[in-house]
Amino acid sequence: MKTTYNKKPTLSSQDIRHYNWYIWRTVIALFVFVALMITLTIFDVFGQLPSFQRLENPKSALASEVISSDKQVLGTYYIQNRSNVTFKEISPNVTNALVATEDKRFFDHSGIDFGRSFTIFLHLLIGQKQGGSTITQQLALNLFSERAANPFKRVIQKMQEWVTAVKLERHYTKQEILTMYLNTVDFGAYNTYGIKSAARTYFNTTPDKLTPDQAALLVGMVNGPGIYSPIRHPKNAINRRNLVLNRMVEQGSLSEGQAAELKQKPLGLDFHLSTHIDGPAPYFRSVLKKEVQKIFKEQNINRPDGTPYDLDRDGLKIYTTIDATMQQYAEEAQQEYMKNLQVQFNDHWRGQNLAKNIHNFKFLVNQGMLKSDRYKQLKLQGMDDEDIKTNFNTPDTVNLFTWHGSIDTVMKPIDSIVYSKMLLRNALMSMDPTTGYVKAWVGGTNFEHFKYDQVKNGTRQVGSTAKPFTYAVAIDNGYSPCMKINNVPDTIRGYGDPWCPRSSPSETLPGFITLRQALAHSQNWVTAHVMSEVKPEPVVDLIKKMGITSAVPPYPSICLGTFDASVFEMTAAYSVFANHGLWTEPTYILRIEDKNGNVLYTHTPKVVQAMNPQTAYVMTYMLKGVIEEGTGARLGYKYGLRNPIGGKTGTTQNNSDGWFIGITPQLVTGLWTGCEDRDIAFQSTRLGEGANSALPIFALYMKKVYANPALGIKKTVDFDAPKNGVSIVLDCGQYTQQQQGTNEVDKKLDF
Repeated sequence: MKTTYNKKPTLSSQDIRHYNWYIWRTVIALFVFVALMITLTIFDVFGQLPSFQRLENPKSALASEVISSDKQVLGTYYIQNRSNVTFKEISPNVTNALVATEDKRFFDHSGIDFGRSFTIFLHLLIGQKQGGSTITQQLALNLFSERAANPFKRVIQKMQEWVTAVKLERHYTKQEILTMYLNTVDFGAYNTYGIKSAARTYFNTTPDKLTPDQAALLVGMVNGPGIYSPIRHPKNAINRRNLVLNRMVEQGSLSEGQAAELKQKPLGLDFHLSTHIDGPAPYFRSVLKKEVQKIFKEQNINRPDGTPYDLDRDGLKIYTTIDATMQQYAEEAQQEYMKNLQVQFNDHWRGQNLAKNIHNFKFLVNQGMLKSDRYKQLKLQGMDDEDIKTNFNTPDTVNLFTWHGSIDTVMKPIDSIVYSKMLLRNALMSMDPTTGYVKAWVGGTNFEHFKYDQVKNGTRQVGSTAKPFTYAVAIDNGYSPCMKINNVPDTIRGYGDPWCPRSSPSETLPGFITLRQALAHSQNWVTAHVMSEVKPEPVVDLIKKMGITSAVPPYPSICLGTFDASVFEMTAAYSVFANHGLWTEPTYILRIEDKNGNVLYTHTPKVVQAMNPQTAYVMTYMLKGVIEEGTGARLGYKYGLRNPIGGKTGTTQNNSDGWFIGITPQLVTGLWTGCEDRDIAFQSTRLGEGANSALPIFALYMKKVYANPALGIKKTVDFDAPKNGVSIVLDCGQYTQQQQGTNEVDKKLDF
């Protein structure tokens, strides 16, 4: 049998030419189509391309930064937690990992890698993912658009990316493109955008300090921040990191031995979830944000297009006077002492019936319930007051602040209100009396739980810290600190009902005492006598000149501090004594810049000559007496601060408020301590007085400040005498002799 084989058909030369013509025609048509599409894209037929201005100023949300005087970032305001860095601030490990993984020919192409891009359309049309985008193209997408889901729209979008990528390459260096990319890329959950935020969130470091394995981990997250998350999927993250390390070996930025060693390392995370309240000075930053918004509105400071600036999106830089080191010392001092003071307070009230022993206690607790977030949420759910009351009396898991950290515990929500009411609060402000620069600001005990700022927004009765204002008026009228007055009750008439202050028998110095002794030991009767001599109106005038904006009625009782003022105002007022009589407006904003470094606002503080230099100097001598021999003496004998320091303690009625304001030639610091409600306080003055509830924090803070020579706050500096000298006698021995001499002359002249 014969086997018959089919012969393969042969193509004639004419057929070959025919098919070649079809192939070339298809190629030419495709080329013309692509060229036409690119041309139409350039001319904005498929949508407007970003202008050069938008390329230079991309509309991506950029966190605004609050910067301390020593160049530390105190915190940020943001919708997206994104902060920019320069190329010099990025470790080469990061750029090497990025180029090796995402675009190994990055330094050779001009924005488009045609070797990877020619097949992109086919893959897109059949729904397959093709990694043809260069870093420059990815930057274009990150800056200006969202990735389209429709494959045909994605083709058009790809054209737009190409054109934008070419524009980017023409107008920026390769380093600038890498920097822009790393500043805009999303590093997954936790509101982490840009390499600076990612380095801080995952490793608590800065981009310039990222090691090769850390850089590999972060770069590995770029194309899959969810699946390669080191928090949610650590195994995936390690595998991806090791893949990036292999790519770095291929590119020559790591040796095989280095990569092998790095692959054996654990992830090494130092995870810090960033929130708006993270970082130092949260109360200050809260007040600052509202102040900046107020300034922009009042001074009509807007974006170039006329729209208002958005602190959460526009990447502003707010340069402040806060010293990050001093802020840390202030917060540490508060933490250290308030922890102990709260124990004193708790022991003091332990076992007592609060409702019986605290005025209006049930009312205060009820008010606390009505103001709570829990109550508001239950109201929104449609509960009536009776059901809400039942809810508050049913045990539940609640989160409480303690000086050892926040805790979750099970208790009745109404008991958590009582707990919060019995917590002591504290505030501190420290400033340079000469420049007015605020160096430290502690507005409360814990911003997460108690957001009300007690430095500037809160006002409380000032107590005996007001006494120096009355004495200052007397000194200005020629009184000497050595003048002696009989320390007995002095009733003042002519201002409504006759008024005479009380004085505790155990704290009253008997007989004739000097004005300096009277202020040092906070004697009410002598202070009232001085007020009867100088009259209330001049004292009110001085108080206003010294920056107190609260209402101060012209009544004799203001000499004992019956009016309210803030820590902010009182600290600035005392700076007058240390600054030769000049009141300098407390300054905490130096300037504000936009994201490109253009200055939008510069602060110029107001300066007022509140009292003459001689009076201010004599008052520093008076206030040093408080520390040397009076109510502030524990500053020396307990805390060892015997250098030139003046100050004044203050304790209000029923020990509701404890104050201490300390002055040195270079630093004035005011402190207040008390509970949220004035009816809740220490029952004994021994514990509730400012010398016990506020002064120790000042002492701990100043010891830390003095121990750091870099801050320039010196123990050896004393208050300067006025250039024209002092005519008021401060030497009490000399003053006594003068008085006796005058008496003898008076006698001889029969006066």
